[in-house]
Amino acid sequence: MNPQAKLLSITSLFLGSTITISSNHWVMAWAGLEINTLAILPLISKSHHPRAIEAATKYFLVQAAASALLLFSSMTNAWYIGQWDITQLTHPTSCLLLTTAISIKLGLVPFHFWFPEILQGTSLTTGLLLATALKFPPITLLLLTSPSLNPTLLTTMAVASAALGGWAGLNQTQTRKILAFSSISHLGWMTIILVYNPKLTLITFYLYCLMTIPIFLTLDTIKTLKLTTMSTAWTKIPSLTATLMLMLLSLAGLPPLTGFLPKWLIIQELTKQEMTPTATIIALLSLLGLFFYLRLAYCATITLPPNSINHMKQWQTNKSTKMLTATFITLSIMLLPLSPMIFAAP
Repeated sequence: MNPQAKLLSITSLFLGSTITISSNHWVMAWAGLEINTLAILPLISKSHHPRAIEAATKYFLVQAAASALLLFSSMTNAWYIGQWDITQLTHPTSCLLLTTAISIKLGLVPFHFWFPEILQGTSLTTGLLLATALKFPPITLLLLTSPSLNPTLLTTMAVASAALGGWAGLNQTQTRKILAFSSISHLGWMTIILVYNPKLTLITFYLYCLMTIPIFLTLDTIKTLKLTTMSTAWTKIPSLTATLMLMLLSLAGLPPLTGFLPKWLIIQELTKQEMTPTATIIALLSLLGLFFYLRLAYCATITLPPNSINHMKQWQTNKSTKMLTATFITLSIMLLPLSPMIFAAP
């Protein structure tokens, strides 16, 4: 891809996200989301592979439909209330339409079908943008409108997302699809606490990005796209592949790793809101995700390939781990002891 075109696309992504998260008018927020959609399409289709073109087409159609629905919900609210302010979304029909539109953009159940297919059709670096950076503007809109949204609807969608994200990831052999269903499951954790503690939703999103970025960067470094080739990747950078297991367990939420922090705080907050059955259900559903994280870790580090597998041997190479990747790996594993200091800050 032309470097100038790539620079223009990435700059447009930053511009669209900045416009959306800093605007208080629905039309400006919609314009920022449209800029994001148009900016990511060249990055999705840059390989000129049929799967990449198909992924770009699907992404455009889904995001265009969601943006149109979002604009329709804001117009309906302005028609009845006379306000275009994002925080003044009070009409029930508009709130329902907005929840549907943002759910489509994020990939929440039952509007999740597009996300694994598109992530499978793109490169790992573009998939990293789709799983992290492009979810920030819709989550910001959810945070701004959270007092007006229906708690029952959000809780139902959140539990369904956690269940399907764990259940559908069990049968996958492609690492990108596994990470896509992992994203859907984590979105359920973010959504379930949105109405009761929006700041906790934001912290969960930040920590999810912090744990997902080094996993994508590691898989991109060792060039691993399937479980069958992951078992031979340890010969490339053994130290990086060994830390991959800790990053996956952190993403699963096992203590004393960083990923335990958001799950712990969310369960604590749900208990305070007298939603103990809901907290119990979503905690048990996270065990489904733990299973395929353990399978990934098992394929990466715990087992060696048998001699009967018809794969070309990956000889030891002198690849070096980038400083950025090493920094993210450290934060994704060892941030839990710093949590009292994080929450003590004003």
